[in-house]
Amino acid sequence: MIPAQFDYLAPTSVEDALAALAEHGDDAKIIAGGQSLLPVLRMRLNAPEMVIDLGRIESLRGVRDDGDAIVIGAMTPHAVVGADPLVAEHAAVISRAVEHLADAQIRHRGTFGGALAHADPAGDLGAPALALGAEFVIQGPGGTRRVAADDFFVDLFETAIGEDEILTEVRIPKHTGWGAHYEKFVRVAHQWPIVAVAATVRVDGGTIAEARIGLTNMGSTPLRARGVEEALAGQPATEDAVRAAAARATEGTNPPSDLNGDADYRRHLATVITRRAVLAAAGG
Repeated sequence: MIPAQFDYLAPTSVEDALAALAEHGDDAKIIAGGQSLLPVLRMRLNAPEMVIDLGRIESLRGVRDDGDAIVIGAMTPHAVVGADPLVAEHAAVISRAVEHLADAQIRHRGTFGGALAHADPAGDLGAPALALGAEFVIQGPGGTRRVAADDFFVDLFETAIGEDEILTEVRIPKHTGWGAHYEKFVRVAHQWPIVAVAATVRVDGGTIAEARIGLTNMGSTPLRARGVEEALAGQPATEDAVRAAAARATEGTNPPSDLNGDADYRRHLATVITRRAVLAAAGG
């Protein structure tokens, strides 16, 4: 299907993009990599009069070290994030998740910030960002503000980004030396996860000192498995101990039912996949 006709702007600065957004208001739509928006436009589920392309704003690209955090520009392609040594060293669970994200074409065209701003609960990046306690830097007419990951994901396809604001970068607190794993359950390759788990674990002398667990597609937003985190703290990194803790993975969840599986099926998967992810993370 062919999208409805729209005008197109490609500003070269965040300030120009914000000005265009303010000028066109509800008639405008931001495009990043376009891997989520373009299918929506083709199906005419959205028909903006103006599309504002952020692709020429170089300041929104790249990964940098910022002391106790690494900073990922919103327009950084997934493939760049996945290959970056800073991400691998200090936020390994994001590297693991990017390895499983769609296919190579999408990883080279889609952007880190675009996927997070889209806020699909089945997206692969929300749970790792939540588990790592990311901060989202949002710029608007009133200046720049930071929003914690716990407050960023509001509801299905809804975030804390205002209609007149743009996500510019994501700050990830360093988890240097933590083991990490992203376990994703799908029926066919490159599918959205039926359920997935992002686990990052700090092991000290065979004991799990800390664990942070994010759940994908177990509610209308990414979720923290806080019950599992609490149960793992101070436990040996053994299969029996992890299995007992993983039994709490479904606490506070509200998984969907669809053609890929009903809610009870997803609850069962969550406990199994959490166990696998935590054991893999604890092992390295």
